[in-house]
Amino acid sequence: MIIKVKTLILRAPGTNCDVEAAFAFERAGAQVDLIHVDELIHRQKPLSNYQIMVIPGGFTYGDDISAGRILANELRLKLRDEIQKFVDDGRLILGICNGFQVLVKAGMLPKSRGENSQSLTLAGNDSGRFECRWVYLRANKTSPCIFTRGIGLMYLPVAHGEGKVVIEPGALEELNVALYYADETGDIRAGYPHNPNGSVNNIAGICDATGRIFALMPHPERFIRWTQHPRWTREPRGDYGDGFRIFLNAVEWAKSI
Repeated sequence: MIIKVKTLILRAPGTNCDVEAAFAFERAGAQVDLIHVDELIHRQKPLSNYQIMVIPGGFTYGDDISAGRILANELRLKLRDEIQKFVDDGRLILGICNGFQVLVKAGMLPKSRGENSQSLTLAGNDSGRFECRWVYLRANKTSPCIFTRGIGLMYLPVAHGEGKVVIEPGALEELNVALYYADETGDIRAGYPHNPNGSVNNIAGICDATGRIFALMPHPERFIRWTQHPRWTREPRGDYGDGFRIFLNAVEWAKSI
């Protein structure tokens, strides 16, 4: 009997990329459950049953206070011990777009310097508008990130209004950058429009020191099949979309947990 890696896709009011994330993990060979945050808070579904937790994209609670803030507070104030044990047990956490915002504002990325300390945030795009298009990305080969292993250049869609990485002076040197915005040649010095939001140093994704907690603004779950590529009829066909490797890496690694 083959025991599948169990993945929890966390939902809250306003989440809208949960089904796509579930499809990506199922295609990578995982068993997936879509769980509302209230089910975790009321202990109806134990987090300990899973090897991977995902906070997908969307606009949780309408982003009414700031993007991801309310869900971040729920995780920080109501589920802190469970999540900390989940991390201590060597499990994986992935945050995509709104999930990136949640992980940052919950103090999980980068590692919090104190109870209410936050050295990094995601601010409004420099363009002053919602950026919804495809961008090139380059993985940092020196990053410990488990999700980006073996990845070079990727082409993925972005869809956000608050994706600009802003960080305190002096904290940049300690940051584990896993993914950069780039141009089609892989040059990570390219500015707008290659960098859709104005993030410092063209940062598109970060991870913790272990490489097991990873967050990125682009949407890998939206490019799993080659036919999702905007030029799929005009370019040489690939076996799968660029985003698929992120999910496959997670599932393959989680089999050892």
